[in-house]
Amino acid sequence: MKDIQNTRDSRGVEIQKVGIKNLELPLIIQRKDAENQVVWANAKASVSLPAHYKGTHMSRFVEVLNEWKEKNLLGVDVQGCVEDMVKRLSAKSGYLKFDFKYFIDKESPVTKIKAPMCYDCSFEGILNDYGSEDEEYEFLLGVKVPVTTLCPCSKEISDYGAHNQRAIVSVKIKYDDDAHIWIEDLVKMIEGCASCGLYSLLKREDEKYVTEHAYDNPKFVEDVLRDVVVALRNNPVIDRFEVECESIESIHNHSAWAYQKEG
Repeated sequence: MKDIQNTRDSRGVEIQKVGIKNLELPLIIQRKDAENQVVWANAKASVSLPAHYKGTHMSRFVEVLNEWKEKNLLGVDVQGCVEDMVKRLSAKSGYLKFDFKYFIDKESPVTKIKAPMCYDCSFEGILNDYGSEDEEYEFLLGVKVPVTTLCPCSKEISDYGAHNQRAIVSVKIKYDDDAHIWIEDLVKMIEGCASCGLYSLLKREDEKYVTEHAYDNPKFVEDVLRDVVVALRNNPVIDRFEVECESIESIHNHSAWAYQKEG
């Protein structure tokens, strides 16, 4: 049968990214000190397209992803998947992102009862100039961590109590190719920068601890962001990062927000 996609195009436009998005598939993720976890993932994949090609082969994206979903991914393994994609589609560059929900068993602070906490995570692989002297690949690990913040100003001016709320800390990092950062460790670091972490299951003793710990540790959204930035700067394997903190205010009809990008 005639392959229309392989016919020539005369408009002279090289497309930077063409591919598929919102492909749902299961992935096997390696966990720290635990059995592998099967997660539901949403994939976005693309390659560059030379000006003389009319179209790319969409089915090949699915073929590659269908093969790689059987591997135990550590994040850095995404490189092999992107390279395979670029090779099969005869492209110069490729992009791949997996968004997925990752579960970590988290102990309540006092009673030590475990329950799963869910975190939105992402693996992102970017490959440019494949096969040339300028070939460059980078991997980005992303996490979104819900935490508690308690307002220092509210605590200072009130005779009793202080308003507190949930905040979302979003972090995306690039680290050395020969290194590895576990999702569990990144989440723990971020939670330690907030007024208090969040928990799926709390008994009365735990709730007392969480309430008092947040009160003793008041933080603006700026405080949380700065503490996360300092922690990332002090990690020797992290090359660059983005941090965003959104505090979903409990006494305002808007969010407080802060953002920092370095590297």
